[in-house]
Amino acid sequence: MDIFKKLEPQVYSRYERKLTKEVKAGGIPNHIAIIMDGNRRYAKDSGMATNEAHKAGGDKLEEVLWWCMDLGIRYVTVFAFSTENFNRDMDEVGFLLDLFNTSLKDISINEKIHRNHVNIRVIGDMSVLSDELKDTIDAVSRSTKGYSDHFFTIAIAYGSRQEIISAVRDIASKVKSGEMDVADIDEQAISQSLYTYDLPDPDLMLRTSGELRMSNFLLWQMAYSELYFTDVFWPKFRYIDLLRAIRSFQSRTRRYGV
Repeated sequence: MDIFKKLEPQVYSRYERKLTKEVKAGGIPNHIAIIMDGNRRYAKDSGMATNEAHKAGGDKLEEVLWWCMDLGIRYVTVFAFSTENFNRDMDEVGFLLDLFNTSLKDISINEKIHRNHVNIRVIGDMSVLSDELKDTIDAVSRSTKGYSDHFFTIAIAYGSRQEIISAVRDIASKVKSGEMDVADIDEQAISQSLYTYDLPDPDLMLRTSGELRMSNFLLWQMAYSELYFTDVFWPKFRYIDLLRAIRSFQSRTRRYGV
């Protein structure tokens, strides 16, 4: 158990302020990728309905986005719904997709998004989504596409292997048409064919709930990302947990394979 959970609120608050000061004085990651895991286990532990926990997880995402912006993190990319998640109970899948639709509409009119010039986009296989959700995604993207202070990317119906296959097909099509030569295929060519073609690779990947795997998320992009895993379920993720992840990142020497 986290010892600070047992401390008086004022002691905990002092510790949080101290850690915030230390973190802000160090090197802040430019791009953080988050696997938001643990909603269903949080529901089980808390005795609540699964969909209620998913709603709590959605509220937590908005909160974490503000924390990241306050810390100076320009790029935040989150794994919201994988291609494999379509194999879950259809009622749960339907609830999640409706939640994404509602949440995207809400965040697109959030004054803080526009005041802070947050560019919002969704990546994934749009072909499997409903027309209503695709329309919402398009509207959100268009309403924020001119912003460049912060970038918030949400992966829905996403799978990294599927993304790489799509990139390979795109390159193969260009080679076949004569637009590209086989000799031109390199790391940059592949990166430019991915959904994240105009984003920097993540500096830090954070995953909640205690699972120690990548789960088919940004496999190409995270070749040299620092990884951080925490046991905390996503709906219970705290500001101090984010600070600890960044402090861990700051303590490492990034070698990029050297």
